[in-house]
Amino acid sequence: MNGVDVVQLGQAVDTITDEPAAGQFTFRAETEWTDALQCVTSIDDFDQGGERIHTREFAIEGDEPEQILGERTAPNAVELLLAALGSCLSVGYAANAAAMDIELEELRFDLEGDIDLRGFLGISEDVRAGYNSVTCTVHIDADASPEALAELRDRVETTSPVMDTITNAVRLETDVVQASR
Repeated sequence: MNGVDVVQLGQAVDTITDEPAAGQFTFRAETEWTDALQCVTSIDDFDQGGERIHTREFAIEGDEPEQILGERTAPNAVELLLAALGSCLSVGYAANAAAMDIELEELRFDLEGDIDLRGFLGISEDVRAGYNSVTCTVHIDADASPEALAELRDRVETTSPVMDTITNAVRLETDVVQASR
């Protein structure tokens, strides 16, 4: 259903229910500044149950718009955050719709966020550096009643890791390690 193996999805849920450690992952990313306001983030492995497994490799470029001294060669970090949210919601809708026996014909997300650069640029302490608000419009064509689509939305929004991370405070620790000269 919707390209999702519902039987395999159910087996994964059962396995993680019985063995919670099977569902614990540590995702990693490494970002390296390349020039001006550009960078490249590499995502190439993750840990599952304490074991390092090399399974995939991706490179994501980042840059800033011209208005804040970038060259717009790639999306900036806050645009990538919108992309991450859209991607997470897409996965959630496809998997949950399949589990609910809802066939999707079309699924698209329009995401938009408002930022006041006075916070990012340190001009005003009264203005937050991040998004003031984010809106998401879900466009869906599916063989389901409005009530079923409302239940689908609730299931997705309560289980989306990216939505949870955006809407709830997450402990963040940073260390600065100076290169030895």
